[in-house]
Amino acid sequence: MIRINLLGTTKKKGKKAKRPGMTFEVLPAEGPSILLVGAVLTVAVLAGNYYFYSQAVKARDTVRTQLATANRKIRDLAGVKTKYIEQQKEAEELQRRVDVVDQLRANQQGPAQLLNAVSVTVDSTDAVWLNHLTDDGPVVHMDGVALTPNALANLMTNLRKSGYFKNVELEETLQEDFRNVTAFSFKLTCEKAKA
Repeated sequence: MIRINLLGTTKKKGKKAKRPGMTFEVLPAEGPSILLVGAVLTVAVLAGNYYFYSQAVKARDTVRTQLATANRKIRDLAGVKTKYIEQQKEAEELQRRVDVVDQLRANQQGPAQLLNAVSVTVDSTDAVWLNHLTDDGPVVHMDGVALTPNALANLMTNLRKSGYFKNVELEETLQEDFRNVTAFSFKLTCEKAKA
């Protein structure tokens, strides 16, 4: 059996002869011992690992906090988005209603304005009655009765002054007797100022 002395000291037992090459001598080491260097390196590695672990834990906690905040914001914004979509639908519905009302007003303006202009003019002229009124786009035809030629002339002048008609022409007039009253039947053609 071979014995190796790792401590570098030899045991003195009796007087046995030393065998050459069988024992190792330990040279005195200069500087720190290997165990001390190993312990320092182990502590440094453990400290480094602890530092990186603590940084990773902080980063994880920061990311979790940011994720929770982002999720809260998403929930809040989802509610806001829902309210916005509802308000947008209400606004579109109101706009559609306003458009319908505007369209109805635009459609009623033509005949309503014509009838208003004619009624104001006929009311302001004495001794004139209209029997029939036809709107043919840019031209309006009127049939009626006037008690005097001056009343008919006043009607034509008032129609021109109304601003709704630019040209008023007398097509035909007839003198008739109705129950001992002389009257004049007339037909007018009026060209609209705005067709």
